[in-house]
Amino acid sequence: MPVKDAKSTLMKNVYAYLSLWALLFAFNLLQAQEKETLVIDQQKELVIQEERSALKNEVEKINKRLENNEITSEEANTLKQFAAQKHALNIENRIAILENEFALSQRNKTVISYDNEKNSISIIDEGKILSIKFRKKRPFDRRTTSDFVFAFGFNNALTKGESLEDSDFKIGGSRFAELGWAWKTRVFKNTNWLRVKYGFSFQFNGLKPTGNRVFVDEGDETSLQEFPFNLKKSKFRYDNLVFPVHFEIGSSKKKEYEDYFRYSTKNHFKFGIGGYAGFNLSTRQKLKFTQEGNKRKVKSKEDFNTNNLVYGLSTYLGWSNVGLYAKYDLNTIFNNNPLEQRTISLGVRFDMD
Repeated sequence: MPVKDAKSTLMKNVYAYLSLWALLFAFNLLQAQEKETLVIDQQKELVIQEERSALKNEVEKINKRLENNEITSEEANTLKQFAAQKHALNIENRIAILENEFALSQRNKTVISYDNEKNSISIIDEGKILSIKFRKKRPFDRRTTSDFVFAFGFNNALTKGESLEDSDFKIGGSRFAELGWAWKTRVFKNTNWLRVKYGFSFQFNGLKPTGNRVFVDEGDETSLQEFPFNLKKSKFRYDNLVFPVHFEIGSSKKKEYEDYFRYSTKNHFKFGIGGYAGFNLSTRQKLKFTQEGNKRKVKSKEDFNTNNLVYGLSTYLGWSNVGLYAKYDLNTIFNNNPLEQRTISLGVRFDMD
């Protein structure tokens, strides 16, 4: 028997045992009501014994105070009379409570009901509700699932009229990362070869210029310029919030169980192609350099004339939950810049469903 089939059978047995336990509990509760008439006298006698014991303890304390000359004989007698009256009233009141509770339980019988929609058993007894709720029934077919998306890899910028080999940015030093959540919906009812994947992602794009250069914002134009001091680090980063949509194609295995079925893409190839759109959240530049023998760090969080709107194309090719991932921004990095540069990324993607 497959592991999942065995697990499903085990869970069903557990639910059956819980249901049986609930019914037995209700039966025992009804039996207990009948036994109340037999134990009420025992409870009354227990109340009398408890109050007598409490009175005895108080009298002993009063006598000890009298022996230590803390109170007079008259005060001791007064305290003893008050204690005796108090515990006599306690006995009277507690027995009245017991009798009232017994009468209430006889007047309001236990009600047991089963809610098929909520899959629960409710027991109403003496104005108190005991609800035993079982696990929600597993849906027979689940066309939409969700998973966590994580990707990372190399980042760069393509300049119009130039090849990637002539890039102004370090190939290995420029990197990107992406974190997000995605939903996947099966397009057709009876087959799973085509899915739509959609959600939201945070993209973190980093660029490290070659040479001793930094980005300089000159109003309507942002360009790379030589820095007057020796740079140890020059990093430019722009973070985006985007909403990707992909059509995912690939085989899968249909797993059928006693009361439900699922499609699994584990150990299967999948190919996704689509795009994304969103907006820029922040832009910053980090510099490390030495000035007159002093090490300095400068972090600039400015607009840098970057585009507020972000949109592009993306694709992935994977096996199970991991694959190669590529994305390309159709928008330019900088708004109305004479030099048109667009972000391109290549890395590894994990869809942890």
